[in-house]
Amino acid sequence: MSRTCISEIPLKNQDVLVRLDLNVPLEKGLVSDSSRIERSISTIKLIIEKGGRPIILSHLGRPRSKKDLNFSLKKILPQLNEKLGKTILFCEHNSFKVMKKFVKSTPANKPILLENTRFWQEETLNDINLSIFFSELGDLFCNDAFSVCHRSHSSTVGVAKLLPSYSGLLLEEELTALEKALGNPLRPVVAIIGGAKVSTKLALLENLIEKVDHLVVGGGMANTFLYAQGFEIGQSLSEKELAKVAISILEQAERKKCCIHLPLDIVCAEEPRSGVEVSTHEVTECPKGKMILDAGPKTVKNIERVFEECKTLLWNGPIGAFEVEPFDNATNLLAKRATDLTCSGKLTTIAGGGDTVSALNSKSFSSKFSYVSTAGGAFLEWMEGKALPGIEALEH
Repeated sequence: MSRTCISEIPLKNQDVLVRLDLNVPLEKGLVSDSSRIERSISTIKLIIEKGGRPIILSHLGRPRSKKDLNFSLKKILPQLNEKLGKTILFCEHNSFKVMKKFVKSTPANKPILLENTRFWQEETLNDINLSIFFSELGDLFCNDAFSVCHRSHSSTVGVAKLLPSYSGLLLEEELTALEKALGNPLRPVVAIIGGAKVSTKLALLENLIEKVDHLVVGGGMANTFLYAQGFEIGQSLSEKELAKVAISILEQAERKKCCIHLPLDIVCAEEPRSGVEVSTHEVTECPKGKMILDAGPKTVKNIERVFEECKTLLWNGPIGAFEVEPFDNATNLLAKRATDLTCSGKLTTIAGGGDTVSALNSKSFSSKFSYVSTAGGAFLEWMEGKALPGIEALEH
């Protein structure tokens, strides 16, 4: 099965229904991070340059399937116009009849932004009637929203089955980067998987064991593995009920010759609060009244050595409680070493996931990684080895 990118086809005089991810964070009604908008611009520009007209579909937030002006895409229109350098007309109506009239009566050289797709409850149900309505607004469909390709929605899957459908530039960029990480990577490959709970990343761990040479487990997840091995973890966040699962993962990894790296030393405190008294201990010596909140210097050195042996790094999840200093130290040191190796051409680095992106952005590491995905759930499900319905709908 293969996809065709929008860049490969003629678009002159074509209305291109293009699904973007403009789901950006808002603070007091204003866009606080425009990175998703910026990354969507290339496909809009391409369509215009090739003589087509983009008719943009996107969602914003979770408006509970009804019109809620707090989630209107009108809020992001100024940023979208600024980044594009061209005025986009906004259709604020969500009446099928009015929207269709708006689109058909607008001059052919004017790009259009339609209102939040999730103002219709039919959107998340992948309702055929909504898909048909969307399909009547364009001549062809382009999906450039990898971040929602794990959703079977009318604007991602339904409409793709009704119109000639193509992938956008950003979507292809994402898939190319992920293919470099897991599909056909330069080896050896190391993956860092952090976060709070083993339960939310069980499928991911099991899939990665099959595909990587080294697996670094960090964050609260590591505490569950340490507990399962009989170590004291004090008051640390963990899922003790998953101890047998953790042992099973370690055994599977050994059989598959995947080396799992857990903390060798730990940074502890009574709570994750700035200014709290902090101490560093061997992994065997966690104080009973304290929490493990970061990995220590021995652990960092060990992982840095792994980086130096490897050719590809895939990173999802911080190592410690990165939101609070100094428990971001291990994450920052490892990100710094990863970027140094990337800049010297020795390591291909791909990162993704909300907390991961936040951690890397906080110290400006993102721009030095080979690729940073903002896709969230789709990034995670792709790493788990799951088929993404939005991608499958584009394949022929």
